[in-house]
Amino acid sequence: MPVNYYITLALCLFAIGVVGVLTRRNAIIVFMCIELMLNAVNLLLVAFSKMHHIAKGAAAVTGTDGQLFVFFIMVVAAAEVSVGLAIIVMMYRNVHSININFLNRLKH
Repeated sequence: MPVNYYITLALCLFAIGVVGVLTRRNAIIVFMCIELMLNAVNLLLVAFSKMHHIAKGAAAVTGTDGQLFVFFIMVVAAAEVSVGLAIIVMMYRNVHSININFLNRLKH
């Protein structure tokens, strides 16, 4: 399959994630949109890694460099989500809402 399809799909996923982050006020949905953007980047890393190895004349299944980067990105994203969800739970305990607009109260 051509790389153009992967680029188009990743662009659509990233655009949906950006729109979700900018328009939604629910913290959990914002985290889901951030994860969607990270998955779009992961898709591009794997697609470009495969394209790079095909261009070098190697077999198509040897493009493991991108997969290795994707693994580390997913590990960091899992840590980010665990810390973020802990912050959301503490915010809900104090404010009884997960609306992002209430984060301004944390200044004082």
